[in-house]
Parts: sequence; structure tokens; C-alpha cells
Amino acid sequence: MTATKRATDTATRTTTGRRRRAVRTGTAALIAGAVASGALAAAPAQASDRDRDARGGGHAVTQRAVEAMVAGGVPGVTVTASDADGVWKSAAGTGDLRTGKKRGANDRFRVASITKTFVATVLLQLEDEGKLSLDDTVEKWLPGVVRGNGHDGRKITVRQLLNHTSGIYNYTDDPAFARKYLHEGFLKHRYDTVPPAYHIKVAMAHPPNFEPGKSFRYSNTGYVLAGLIIEKASGTSYEQQVRERIINPLKLRATHNPGNTHHMPQPSSRAYSKLTPDPTATKVHDVTVMNGSQGWADGDIISSAADLNRFYKALIRGELLSPKQLTAMKTTGPEGYGLGLFKTETTCGTTLWGHSGGAAGSLSDALTTEDGSRQLAFNANGDYDVTPASFQRVVEAEFCGTEPGTPPKATTDAGADAHVLRTGRG
Repeated sequence: MTATKRATDTATRTTTGRRRRAVRTGTAALIAGAVASGALAAAPAQASDRDRDARGGGHAVTQRAVEAMVAGGVPGVTVTASDADGVWKSAAGTGDLRTGKKRGANDRFRVASITKTFVATVLLQLEDEGKLSLDDTVEKWLPGVVRGNGHDGRKITVRQLLNHTSGIYNYTDDPAFARKYLHEGFLKHRYDTVPPAYHIKVAMAHPPNFEPGKSFRYSNTGYVLAGLIIEKASGTSYEQQVRERIINPLKLRATHNPGNTHHMPQPSSRAYSKLTPDPTATKVHDVTVMNGSQGWADGDIISSAADLNRFYKALIRGELLSPKQLTAMKTTGPEGYGLGLFKTETTCGTTLWGHSGGAAGSLSDALTTEDGSRQLAFNANGDYDVTPASFQRVVEAEFCGTEPGTPPKATTDAGADAHVLRTGRG
């Protein structure tokens, strides 16, 4: 696909808005590790007169930032921002490289590790209802499951699963798993149903990264175990708990757990990946279709930017958790990670909470201000030709009004998001 086949951007503004005055610095870590070559570089997105008028308000800089991502080579970006003035939705670039169809402002996409905030919310609700304690051991709920090569569920708490201090090996770091499901084997195995037990088996074949509670290291395995604990404590499926406790009450109509289904619901765009960590690779693959079970409770949810904004607004405002449980979720370690939620201090001095996620062909970020007054969520439908700075600049543009050409400040946001593009999933 040549650059000339990149579609022009589309923007739909539903309200006027004021210029943002905050910026997240932590998004840069999300992109570290899956940055590939400059192949398929896109021509700068062009806008119609109508689009220029629509973008003339407080989100014009954000629009230019997502267009800059497309110009850098990512196929397309969908973005939604919310504040007291209403909801602004837009998109830039291409949704389908074969047909040239534009990226949609209402697109649904695989949110990957943003799922973790949903999982942590359910567990905190269950604790508030007295059905479990986050200080319970994993062994209490999953006897004999976390054993082998030094892993011991008797020494690991549920809380440590959620804040990535359990030391449990991350199954997506396993070289054989990565080859089969994330890189060169993806196209052959994309339809495979992968049960949670397989993820755990892969992890238990390796020694733990450290003794429980002694350090921090991102582990998708921890959230697979968290999903199983939800099922044991509630007596129903993890998916049903998410649906009944979060999706239905908030009327998140574009959000669902896909189970072991393969296809994306509409409206949505295609997703693209080079399926290799090799930065010199040039071939791009359509990776839209895949079995949802390959992510499960560590990253299976499909949603839209607007739904993610509604979720994080409700969460941070205490609509889903009691004050005690929300405080527990927001209690962070040195890495800025709490319980399924990260915290960053912006270069403009504003505190933001949220999560990011990366799946094959899908990179996302969703965040909210501390008071819940403003949200931003966006997704790129390609996991190549993306830099840490390009993601950071979208956030800076929206919250600070910083033009995308401004050199970003250095960030130190490690931990959860640093894993995403290094492995191709997070």
C-alpha cells in the first residue's frame, strides 16, 4: 500500500470546547518497544472546508496531533475527548488500506490492557461486598494453580496480582508464545481458542521474576489469575461480572467481552501489524480477525473511545467504587501504578489517571483528570511507525494545547505501559 492510498481525515465535532490546559507525560512508555521502520509513511492528512470549520475550536491542536501520527506512518487514529462542554469525536487517516475507507470517529477496537481497569474494579466491588479480600492469598481461591519453578500462590495476594508486584512470570514474555501468537505464527494461529489454563501453564514453566512484594514488573498472567478469582468468588463468569457491574449500568453500548469469537463488531476499522519486532520489516498484515480468548481478563475487551471516556469518568468520580475502594485503587507504588490504574503528573501540572493497551494492530490510551472533568481516549489501528513521542503529543495537544511539532519533555513512566509494544500485547 503506497502513501497515496492513505485516506484523508474525517472529523465530527458535536460541541464547541475550550482549549485544554494539562498534558500527560506517561503515554510515551506505552510505545517503547514496538516502534518499527518508516515503511508505509502516510501523506499528511488533508481536510475539507467543513472539517476545518469543525476543528476550529478547542480541539484543533488535538486534531493536528492525530494527523501527525498518520503522517508518521500509522494507518489511522480515532479519538474522543469529553469535558463540561460536551463530547468531541474525530478521526484521521485510513481505516481500510485495501479499500481506502477512512478511519471512523465511532470506531470500536480491541482495547487490550485497558481491560485491566475493568477487572480491578470488579474485584474491588467484590471486596466491598465481603465476598473476598484483596489480602487473600491466590492459593485460597485457586489452590495448587500457582506452583512450579519457584512460584507459590500461598505467598502471593490478590492485591499483588492487581498492582504487578506478585513476581509471577508474564506469559507474553515467553519466546515460544510470542512467536506463535504475537509474531510470525499469528496468522496461522489467530483462530485458536486459548484457555486461561494455557496462559498460566506457560508462566509456570519459568521462574518468578522476584519474591512477592519485593519489586514491580508488569504481568499479564496476574490478570488471568484475577479473572479466575472473580469467577470463584462470584460463582459466575468474569465476562458476566463485567457486564452486570460496569457495562450495563453505564450503558456502554459499544463495549463487550468477545469470548472466543473472531470478528470485530461494526462500526470498526481494520487493524494492521508487521508481526515482528524487526525494525527493518516492511510487509504489513491485516490482523483484524483473531480469537478473543487469546487475551481474556488481561486484555480482551472491545470498546470505543467514547465508552472508555464514560467508564473512566464514572470510575474516578466514585460512581463504581466506594471511597475506600477507590482510594485503594489509586494507591500507587513508585512506578505510578495502583490497582489496574496508572497515575501520571503532566508537564502542565495536572494529575491524570487511566490505562493504555496494545494488541496486534491496535494501540490505545484512555485517561481522565483527577476530578473527572475531562477525558481523552484514542486508538491507532497499526502497531508500527509509532513513537513514544507521537502518543504523548496527542495527550499534550488535548490537555495543554501544545502543538504536535513541539519537542516533548522526557518522561520516566515505567511499569505497566512500557511492556505493551515491547511484546506486542499489553
